[in-house]
Amino acid sequence: MTIAEPLPTMPEALRPWIAEARTMSFDEPPEGTFVHLPDAVIKVVLRVTGEGRRDVLAVGPRVRAAYHEGKAHIECLELRLAPGTARPLLGVAAAGLTGRVVPLDDLPGGAARRFAHEVRWLDPREALPRVAEVLPELLANPADPARTALLRAAVEALSVRMDRGPAHVMDVARELAVSERQLRNLFTDGVGVSPKHYARIDRVRALAARAGSAGWSELAAAVGYFDQSHMTTDFRSLMGVPPRSFLTGRLPAVSPCQAVRPG
Repeated sequence: MTIAEPLPTMPEALRPWIAEARTMSFDEPPEGTFVHLPDAVIKVVLRVTGEGRRDVLAVGPRVRAAYHEGKAHIECLELRLAPGTARPLLGVAAAGLTGRVVPLDDLPGGAARRFAHEVRWLDPREALPRVAEVLPELLANPADPARTALLRAAVEALSVRMDRGPAHVMDVARELAVSERQLRNLFTDGVGVSPKHYARIDRVRALAARAGSAGWSELAAAVGYFDQSHMTTDFRSLMGVPPRSFLTGRLPAVSPCQAVRPG
């Protein structure tokens, strides 16, 4: 099995739209069960199977973990969309994709169908330069740059960083001079989950990434929980298992390259 790291250089033309791009390939079936972590990000995935099937898929936010058996002979390019990119590219509010996997050809946005047409037959490992040519032309006129900038500032404030935990929703709304209702509307349209749920997912992902690096009480404080009890409750709610069981099982994370099922 081979899983490529995130691509080291993001083309400058894609930075307004793509938060991260990576390619992956699986030559052999991964051993054991893989976990698909909760993820408050919309992804566009170009996937090629060993049977030659080619999919270009929109993968919506996942609010809880799922567990899968891996498959062999899959290659993909995964594009993690920046907040606010869903509507201009895919033609739908982000909340309309939550918990769903949808072929781009089935979405209402003309940009989505044109993008699928342009990239479907590319080698996922070599597709990014063509994506950098096509995508900016399709998204040349964003609907509301100020609204997008506001959303991305809120996402940044509610995210865990190495040097700080996330801010509180009320404080973020106050700092950005919007009401909490306006902030929820921004997240519904541009992220797909509420600000509070976004923060929960981001904290749990940070815990999963750091599991075993320190004691649970220390990790709970580092990612913004009031105490270890609150952290355990949140982790179990989103992951389906308590933190200690997750760490003991040592379940590796899997990308949409393995886990997605259109429908």
